[in-house]
Amino acid sequence: MINKCILVGRLGADPEVRYTPDGNMVVNIRIATDENWKDKNGEKVQKTEWHKIVIFGKLAEIAGKFLLKGRLVYIEGRIQTRKWTDKESIDHYTTEIIALVLKMLDSAKTNGATTAAPQAASHESEHDVPNYDEEVPF
Repeated sequence: MINKCILVGRLGADPEVRYTPDGNMVVNIRIATDENWKDKNGEKVQKTEWHKIVIFGKLAEIAGKFLLKGRLVYIEGRIQTRKWTDKESIDHYTTEIIALVLKMLDSAKTNGATTAAPQAASHESEHDVPNYDEEVPF
């Protein structure tokens, strides 16, 4: 069986960095992907889908250091749905991507200067991450 997801999108906010009780970094990000088409009247329609991404370990350290709102990223990982129960005993579900590969597809700009960042990081070194030369149109 295969559980694999590949996304290319832009960060909607700066990463949320937190730590597990044993001191390991966990980073949460949300990325947006867009789909464009023309409706039956010829009008352009754009649909944005938001994706929750969770990053652990060394990959989280890289993400926490280099990712910023608006950055274009390639994410490869697995889909996970978690169930949780609130204070009123109501069950809730959340679906997220557990990132295994992260590739920054553009340069970070801070105060007018471009910051060099590692271009690819992975928990699994045998992965060949595609090189996207074109900008995503959003």
